[in-house]
Amino acid sequence: MRYPEFLKPGGTIGFIAPSFGCNIEPYYSAFEYARIQWKQDGYRLDPGPNCFEGSGIGISSTPQRCGQEIMDYYTSDKNDILISCGGGELMCEDLDFVDFSRLAEAKPKWFMGYSDNTNLTFLLTTLCDVASVYGPCAAAFGMAPRHPALYDAMDILTGKKWSIHGYDRYEKESKKDALHPRAPYFVTEPCERKSFPAGDVVMEGRLLGGCLDVLVNILGTRFDHVPEFTEKYSRDGIIWFLESCDLNVMGIRRAIWQMKNAGWFRHVKGFLVGRPLCHGQNLMGLDQYHAVIDLLEEYQVPIVMDLDLGHIPPMMPLVTGSMARAALKGNEFTIEMRPE
Repeated sequence: MRYPEFLKPGGTIGFIAPSFGCNIEPYYSAFEYARIQWKQDGYRLDPGPNCFEGSGIGISSTPQRCGQEIMDYYTSDKNDILISCGGGELMCEDLDFVDFSRLAEAKPKWFMGYSDNTNLTFLLTTLCDVASVYGPCAAAFGMAPRHPALYDAMDILTGKKWSIHGYDRYEKESKKDALHPRAPYFVTEPCERKSFPAGDVVMEGRLLGGCLDVLVNILGTRFDHVPEFTEKYSRDGIIWFLESCDLNVMGIRRAIWQMKNAGWFRHVKGFLVGRPLCHGQNLMGLDQYHAVIDLLEEYQVPIVMDLDLGHIPPMMPLVTGSMARAALKGNEFTIEMRPE
């Protein structure tokens, strides 16, 4: 696994919009505030041509222009790391215009984003053997005050921290809107993690995962090299981290079934599952827990659920491709990642 250089003091943060751009409120103003803060922190900024675009369908611009922006900014020597402007819907269409063989030959560079950005965080790791960060997008950094999760994300990108702890509370209803673009996470609900089987948990392996909605879309395409990746790192074993956006509990179960039957879970050492956006849903007797554990219990590895991952903030930044030791003791969750 190749690890990019960390962002240094006075370094340059590049921004791209392979999914939605920051062209409407509250994202436009939030991104503006975030850029002001980064400049005050001493960083230089290099925004891509699509950052404020909104002409695309499900993404910022055309797939061709989005793919070109990925290629230009990842291979550029004018920025040191890349952060995605936001998530969206159809970033998968960019992939036809991304030359992953060229990215694999380029100097590794940190890319951070989540949700639809799984199309790049996941594929940089599985196709290019480059670590990436599954973490918050650029506009989130415009909140005031910043949540500890955002400081954690910057500490990962700057190399100051490789150990992340779960947070105390999560957001049930956001206060951020067009009139309040800087509103911080409105964290009111206590975080209560669940493990299956019940009890304290420790797992070690190489981190891989992202948003289920995107992962099953990649599965079976020419971009799906997961069996080769998991075989290459079979001695380490894989810790899968998973979360979801649009999928209801039935959709989550179908996605797990599909990944399982595609052989993606070979050499698995454990599962880390974030709170889904449909958190608390029950359809025809199926809840978010049985949507997962009924199909995964045969692997006889630990499963930890309702973690701070994904679409219900805050989210822990995770280094996709890194070696990790994840532990749940009581309700306290810690993940230690190592560049190996």
